[in-house]
Amino acid sequence: MRPSPLRPWQIRERCFNLRRRGVDPAEIRAFLHRVADELTLAQAALVAAQEENVRIRRALRAWQSAQSANHRYR
Repeated sequence: MRPSPLRPWQIRERCFNLRRRGVDPAEIRAFLHRVADELTLAQAALVAAQEENVRIRRALRAWQSAQSANHRYR
């Protein structure tokens, strides 16, 4: 089961457990990997939305051109 998506406040307020020589590097690495994974998903979703936007704009232009052509020949 995937954990719920990170919220910005969770990243800003994240604290790591202290160890004898500072914070636990493995805990930090795991957290950073989670942030990176979520960023990867967000960027992929953004690219997909941008591609869909382009597709819809092209379809709208084609439809508008067809409508314009139909009105000229009436």
